[in-house]
Amino acid sequence: MTIRKTQRPTARKNQHELLLEVRNASVSFDMDRGTSKVLDDVSIDIYRDEIIGVVGESGSGKSMFASALLDAVVEPGVLSGEVIYHPPDGEPYNIRKLSDRDLKRFRWEEISMVFQGAMDSFNPTMTIGEHFEETLYAHDYELEAGMEHGRTLLKDLYLDPDRVLESYPHQLSGGMAQRALIALSLLLKPNVLVMDEPTAALDLLMQRSITSLLSKLHEEYDITIVFITHDLPLVADLADRLAVMYAFQFVEVGPCHDVLKDAAHPYTRALLKAVPNLAAALDEMQPIEGDSPDPVDVPIGCSYHSRCPLANEQCVETQPAFRNVSDRHRAACHHWSEAREVLPYTLSNETPEVMFDDAK
Repeated sequence: MTIRKTQRPTARKNQHELLLEVRNASVSFDMDRGTSKVLDDVSIDIYRDEIIGVVGESGSGKSMFASALLDAVVEPGVLSGEVIYHPPDGEPYNIRKLSDRDLKRFRWEEISMVFQGAMDSFNPTMTIGEHFEETLYAHDYELEAGMEHGRTLLKDLYLDPDRVLESYPHQLSGGMAQRALIALSLLLKPNVLVMDEPTAALDLLMQRSITSLLSKLHEEYDITIVFITHDLPLVADLADRLAVMYAFQFVEVGPCHDVLKDAAHPYTRALLKAVPNLAAALDEMQPIEGDSPDPVDVPIGCSYHSRCPLANEQCVETQPAFRNVSDRHRAACHHWSEAREVLPYTLSNETPEVMFDDAK
């Protein structure tokens, strides 16, 4: 895995100020063959002004976690647990107890979401400008001031506001449409931006461009970003923290530097070893053998035990609790301290040493 050396900002003043608490969140679907649990008792804290990357294989529960943050799980899915929001001023509240009207306001004004395919998010019969106006009208925002802010956002994303606002979605390239969607999601100045695989349909150059723009927007607008992706190298250039998801649960959470340089969970180490790496010999890069658990039949113990070379009877019978690996770095594994020797991996760098801001 290649990690580019990037200029990272100094420690942010709000980096330890709690913004979102997710407590015991689960999402389940009733099926003919049983109950499918696609998010399983997840708990995590998200802090103001941070960028947290949520990574894992396809089908690991990342998108359901994103939907849970907005209480936007579609029926017949059932969300349980708590999602507690800490506004900049005022008392914390559980968004799952909001009225439909308040939840509608919350989803755009406090937390907004960018989905994977911009074309699927826009109404093809409306211009981009009409999407902006409709959003402002729906939330009783002053139209002229709101559209001026929208134009500024489009400029910040290196788009021509006049051309984009007058265009229909199909008249924009994939990269332009995705940037227009990001601008729309920021129109009402939310505190949190949740991005669910926002660059998956774009080429590598455009992916890098989008992440660079996100970093710029993050600093300019002091916004918290939850960046959900299966692309570990992509988010490594952007994130302050990484949260690794496997089988509908988080298995490792910590500062980006710590997780990349010294991953503690066998799954994280295997994931890093499977990423293409120009510095490693071909036989050192290995796919993760086996399959992820069936959501209808998740193992009782550690959900990774059937694919893990360290697994023993304890792993089969007992679900591991999170252990403190270091300051702010935790992993849910019975044998995390042994993983370094059993599952080595190599990180390649474009410079002799990759430096990260220790404050992250």
